[in-house]
Parts: sequence; C-alpha cells; structure tokens
Amino acid sequence: MSQLKMKLLNVGGNDRNIRLPEEFEEFEHLLLDIDPAVNPDVLCDAREMTSKLGGNQFDVVYCSHNLEHYYEHDVNKVLTSFWHVLKDGGMLVARVPDMGAVMRAAVAQDLDIDDVLYQADAGSIRVLDVMYGWSAQIERSGVEFFAHKTGFTVKSLVAKVQKAGFVDVYMASNNLEIWVWAFKTAARADLLAKVPKN
Repeated sequence: MSQLKMKLLNVGGNDRNIRLPEEFEEFEHLLLDIDPAVNPDVLCDAREMTSKLGGNQFDVVYCSHNLEHYYEHDVNKVLTSFWHVLKDGGMLVARVPDMGAVMRAAVAQDLDIDDVLYQADAGSIRVLDVMYGWSAQIERSGVEFFAHKTGFTVKSLVAKVQKAGFVDVYMASNNLEIWVWAFKTAARADLLAKVPKN
C-alpha cells in the first residue's frame, strides 16, 4: 500500500508555477488565493479560513510574502486561521520582508525612500517598494491587494505567531527577509527535519 502524500496549503501563492522550496516539492500542493483569476484550488480570503475551511487538514501551511498584505489588526485572524487548518504537529512556514533589516540598510547606506535598495530578477526594488509594496507591480496589475499594509521585525513576527497559539518557533533572517517555522503542537519529527539547522 502506498503512503499518502503530505498536504501543503500554499496561502496567497498567486501562481502555481512559482516553485515551492525544494523540501516541499513532493507534497500534495493546494493553492489558496483571494484572486479567482489565478484559478486557486481554494478561493478564500485567508482571514476567513477558520469559518470556511475544516480544521486539522494540512501538514504544512506555506505563506510566502503574503502576511504583509494584511492590516496589522488582521494578522492574528490570518495566523489563527493557519493554526486552525493545520494537523496536530503541523508546521507553518512564513516568509516576510525584514523591516528591521530594511531600516538598518537604508540608514547604513544613507538611502532615501525612493532610492534603490537592491536589484531583483524582476527589476529595481526601492526602499519604498519593500515598505509599501512593489509600486511597478501594483500600477501594472491594478491589483491594490499587492500593497503592503503592515511590516514585521523578527521580534514582532515571532510574538504574533506565538500569540496565535503556535509553539516550537524557529526563525532565520537574511537577505532582508524573515523566515519562521512554527508548529501547531509539539513538532513532528518528519517536519522538524525540514527546518534548517543554522
């Protein structure tokens, strides 16, 4: 008898062709998005997952650069929704811009808000773009939801994840980005093995 694939819910992934981290490529991948144009498996606002999706369904919730698109007062609703849909021992993997690192870099390099902070494959990213959302993408698409409505430091994100009920929280910060791995209950060994060791 073949073993069932573990299930991953990719929240706000926008495009199924955006690759997941390598350690999750073998998972059954369901895309949740608010935009019907991206043809998600689950059409839903992440703030409403608790009322619209059954609990204890997923081994992993993956949320890459989506939390910053909610107002600060809605972040707990989103994180609580993640906790709700995860199985016991399930893992949240969240990535957001590191606003502490962005502020330190801007000061250290004497950058104005309109100055380029770094070059991405898609183009120049200004300090303003990291803080408020990539202006060129928002203008080109006309999708105002691409705007950033809040920001996080390592300390603030870990505190919010813990407030939502997650335990065994691990974090890393590099390249102006924060990664958090957090477990609904005590970490399952098979998922804990996917958390980087350094």
